[in-house]
Amino acid sequence: MVIVRTTLLYLATFSFLSNLVLANSNVSDNSFLISEIRQLTFLGKRSGEGYFSTNGNELVYQSEQFKENPFYQIFKLNLKSGKNQIVSGGIGKTTCAWFHPNLNKILFSSTHMDRDSLSKQKNELQKRLSGKKEKYSWDYDKNYDLFEKNLNTGELRRLTKSIGYDAEASYSPSGESILFSSNRAAYNRKLDDTESSIFLRDKSYFNDLYLMKSNGSDILQLTNTKGYDGGPFFNSTGDKICWRRFSENGHIAEVYVMSLIDKKEKKITDLGVMSWAPFFHPSNKYIIFASNLLGFQNFELYIVDIHGNKKPIQVTFRDGFDGLPAFSPDGNTLSWTSNNTSESNSQIFLANWDHEKAMELLFGNIETYKKVPIKKDKISYSQTDKDITVRDARVHLEILASDEFEGRFTGTEGIKKAQDYIVSRFEEIELEPYNKKKEWVQEFPFYKIATLGNNNLFEIKTTNTHSLSVENDWTPLSSSDFGKSVFNEIVFAGFGIQTEEHKSWAVYDSFAHLDVKGKWIMVLRKLPSDWSQKRKDFYYYNSTLRKKTAMARDLGAKGIIFVSPPIEEEKDTLIPFNATSINERLSIFSISITIDIAKKFFRFCEKDFIPVVQKLNSGQNVMGFSLTGFQVNSNIEVVRNKAKCRNILGWLKTDNNSSARRTIVIGAHLDHIGKGKASSRAIKSKLGEIHPGADDNASGIAALLEIAEFLAELRKKGILGFRYDILFAAWSGEEIGLIGSKFFANNLLSDSYENNKTSPIVAYLNMDMVGRYKEKLTIHGVGSSDIWREIIQEANVPIGLNLNLQNDSHIPTDTTSFYSKGVPIISAFTGLHGDYHAPTDTHDKINFDKLTDTAKLFSRIIELLTKTEKSINYIADSSPRKTSIGKLRSYLGTIPDYSQTDKKGVLLSGVSKNGPADLAGVKSNDLIISLAGKKIETIYDYTDAISICKPNIETVIRIERKGTVLDLKITPKSR
Repeated sequence: MVIVRTTLLYLATFSFLSNLVLANSNVSDNSFLISEIRQLTFLGKRSGEGYFSTNGNELVYQSEQFKENPFYQIFKLNLKSGKNQIVSGGIGKTTCAWFHPNLNKILFSSTHMDRDSLSKQKNELQKRLSGKKEKYSWDYDKNYDLFEKNLNTGELRRLTKSIGYDAEASYSPSGESILFSSNRAAYNRKLDDTESSIFLRDKSYFNDLYLMKSNGSDILQLTNTKGYDGGPFFNSTGDKICWRRFSENGHIAEVYVMSLIDKKEKKITDLGVMSWAPFFHPSNKYIIFASNLLGFQNFELYIVDIHGNKKPIQVTFRDGFDGLPAFSPDGNTLSWTSNNTSESNSQIFLANWDHEKAMELLFGNIETYKKVPIKKDKISYSQTDKDITVRDARVHLEILASDEFEGRFTGTEGIKKAQDYIVSRFEEIELEPYNKKKEWVQEFPFYKIATLGNNNLFEIKTTNTHSLSVENDWTPLSSSDFGKSVFNEIVFAGFGIQTEEHKSWAVYDSFAHLDVKGKWIMVLRKLPSDWSQKRKDFYYYNSTLRKKTAMARDLGAKGIIFVSPPIEEEKDTLIPFNATSINERLSIFSISITIDIAKKFFRFCEKDFIPVVQKLNSGQNVMGFSLTGFQVNSNIEVVRNKAKCRNILGWLKTDNNSSARRTIVIGAHLDHIGKGKASSRAIKSKLGEIHPGADDNASGIAALLEIAEFLAELRKKGILGFRYDILFAAWSGEEIGLIGSKFFANNLLSDSYENNKTSPIVAYLNMDMVGRYKEKLTIHGVGSSDIWREIIQEANVPIGLNLNLQNDSHIPTDTTSFYSKGVPIISAFTGLHGDYHAPTDTHDKINFDKLTDTAKLFSRIIELLTKTEKSINYIADSSPRKTSIGKLRSYLGTIPDYSQTDKKGVLLSGVSKNGPADLAGVKSNDLIISLAGKKIETIYDYTDAISICKPNIETVIRIERKGTVLDLKITPKSR
């Protein structure tokens, strides 16, 4: 859920209940086994499958390098001279090339004899030029045959003529035999009904391994299994082969080895994921292969001993795809294919290989090696049940709440990894990417952190010049204005507060009889130490840095200097620079100084700092006075740094191709608060630790993934007949102001909402903190449409959850981004708890049974929504219910956009339909700069201004709209 600071932001407007850019490095790797990594190929749209000649001087590979032919062609690259030559004829599709041991021939597979080759090329080119991109999948074209190119004469000899996919071939070390994969049997015999059905969707299912003489004769079938056998290679002595075998459903692949002497096969990996592309090291002691053990998109290279007795050892540690490895004949060089390039296209890489280290890690002291992640923690989505299950929800949640993702704070590497995990799951359940570019991500900007600039200066001149050390003697506050200032007077104003009359305490005014306009002032932090705790609690808000700074600004002061009151338990410390408070800039310079520096200012005019402070701490209202006898030159520079983060979005679309198609959005926020630098509720001993956010909000994301998989499976089976598209969203930036969902909604919905057009979004369903079910599941937003109660009841009858339905629609989570734009919403919530925003929000405290039931409930709600003929209307809540939080009596119906600007004022992401602001003509993207005569620079100024507004009494709200300042009359409503 959104952080406390943002909750205060929303209290100013309505009632609440509570509160990568991907780096493509092609040269870095931290592997023990490879060094001097380098990208070998750069030509063409993509290149891959590079295999060495027997002398190690050349590499044969496939690449898309022809404008007139978009398909792979075969090339050979001289590793000594760099000369690149085409081997194949340039027509049709080609793949899987291999050097003959005598170096004068190259074996490859091609479809160039297909009569439709040219038309297929033309169609593919037109499709690519149109901008249509499809998920990459290999084409098992039945016209692939094996060919042998004589490099001396140029003669091309056809070796296979059977209909079917004949490819993935290699010569034996002697050159006498050829090993290949083929689905020819499926074309040469009658298939039964089950096989025919499988053949229509997956022709690779029928691939088996074959062995023949190098002239194409004496073909022997080596395997005959259900599922794909492919990618076979000989070992260096020619008596064994290795290959990959896929499960019958095609979701899992493992590495196998066979002895060609007795034809016995052995499974040497059992990882339960996609492990494929095996290749023998020339020593024949181990095999290298690729696997997505760390996630669907993150294929890495691993080695395993030839018998599969040892744990696989990870070789590469890189983003993206690393696969199709091959060793040079001497075993000292590794070639592989990777898309970890500057353009994210697949190319061939080379690296030096450390065989001795590989042997040591496999058979010697393996404790020196970082262990491969445990299989259960890196489970492939293909292994999860298509139904919504406790086991699968647990897998997702435990992964997301693990230390690997470091609390998933917006803009960090941790959330990027978590986002990649979500993308991999969306891909595996075959959702469609969000945009026309087939991208899963929607990138949005945000203000990430504030830093001190390089030009901060605070220089005191008397008879000498004394330059203070920034962050040692003084430091700017992150809310400070920027720029230079020269002054020779500081007005000391005690504790810098003003209080109203109270029945128990007298008026307290630090500024009585003081003229501070245009001057710098110095004030003490906190409140008088001798005040009663009750009085301190009552006036706590007056003691905050923000309140004291705003008061000084409103009195006309140019700058404010804070100093800690020197009492025994207080150390002489500066106010730490708050890097997270990046949007609270006030029109006043504000700094903190040490007690020693404060004493110096006092001594300049022969005053003693300590006795004055002692009187103030006793509760005496000491009259302020001026400090002189010096000149100060200052310069304050605070840099507010922008960054980018991503929403992850995936479609489940109807077959309706109408331009007026509409969408149901279901979402949850993926981000949390990282290590708690902002908004942590951790005890002091736990500050700075990872806040895993198991409930907030890995629970919502786990439910989202289960719902997405379940509905996608229903769609595949043809039993999800629906009228609307479904969009699944994993938001970022929720904890720092609902930034990600606001960005999405503003871009999609502003026009339809403001111009009374039909919204493209039918409804928004949200899950935020749904993992701590005890007695009930609360669903907020039921009052946003007439349809919810009927739908929710029908959906819950077979589930049997104890539901608490709440009409209120103004809640501190991503629903606000949609409800403010006229979209009906509901949001599931199991309640706040003591571990909220703390390192103790861990997976072991999750009620997985009820989390699963919540996912089932929302999947049923979506099913019912997609089938209903009833209107899903929108009901605006123009005046939210009263709240005990805060002292706001008035309601304006404005919805701030807290983190999207560094302008002074309060930017609005929207206004509530038929609320006071809407009726006054206030719109989204307006910047509020004044209310009821009070200057507005931060959300706190706005809250203060609302507190003085009276219900049903007209006042003026000043806004800036596209550079024009407007004064609008607004009549607040009562809460």
